[in-house]
Amino acid sequence: MSQRNVELFIGRLLTDVELRRRFAGAPLETVSEFCEQGWELNRGEMDALAQLDMRLWCQAAASLPSRLQRCSLCGGKPRDPAS
Repeated sequence: MSQRNVELFIGRLLTDVELRRRFAGAPLETVSEFCEQGWELNRGEMDALAQLDMRLWCQAAASLPSRLQRCSLCGGKPRDPAS
């Protein structure tokens, strides 16, 4: 089951600028919060996710159409951590 959760986390990184921002500043804490919300990941998966290169995910996210991006509730367009 945890492989599916890895995929869900990566999908959220690609579509949620606020999650990318939190992850860029505190990767392990952000992955831990994901698990605290009930998503099962083992320690190896958590560590591997925390070591992801944010530049790759920000570049991939920038190539997605805006209609696939999660809407920000903070007013205005949030700044992506890669900028």
